[in-house]
Amino acid sequence: MKTFTSKLPLLLILAISMISLTTLAQDKSKRIGNKPRTGTSNTSFAVNKGHQIGIKMNAGRKNVQLLSLDFGVENNKQAPIDIKVNVYEFKKEQPTENLAKDPILAKIPAGKSRMNIDLAKYDIQAKGDILVAIEFLETKPGNNPIFSIGLFNGGTYRYQGTEWKKMPVAGVDFNVMVKKL
Repeated sequence: MKTFTSKLPLLLILAISMISLTTLAQDKSKRIGNKPRTGTSNTSFAVNKGHQIGIKMNAGRKNVQLLSLDFGVENNKQAPIDIKVNVYEFKKEQPTENLAKDPILAKIPAGKSRMNIDLAKYDIQAKGDILVAIEFLETKPGNNPIFSIGLFNGGTYRYQGTEWKKMPVAGVDFNVMVKKL
């Protein structure tokens, strides 16, 4: 005597399992900003207290949390350079409110390095256009760290005293890992 069993429940369980695994496997994080680079394209900036450099990034239409800032830099001096990370809303081609409520402090070490600054613990949430910048916290005459750049990728924004100015051709390789909320 043959026993007839429906394969429908088995297929249903299999389909639900596949959907669950697919959902778990989807990564809800992505990198925004410029590509990480190494090589011969670079530019330097004078270390003057209060001066900032950064790039405009699109965080997307929905809220994201900023997880880390990454960039390539070479500090040719022995002393580290104190910096502060700022994350601005970007409206009408100008940075506005700083979304970082607490100071995000770091040091650029001597030598060539790939900086990776943890932003997750500051719970910075953003959407739309933002400007992520580093600010020099002290003046160091003759100390001009060299940053990796890309050409024709949106440019670099500089703040020197009273206003932001855009350098249109070369963009520093700042990029931010974000997590969709």
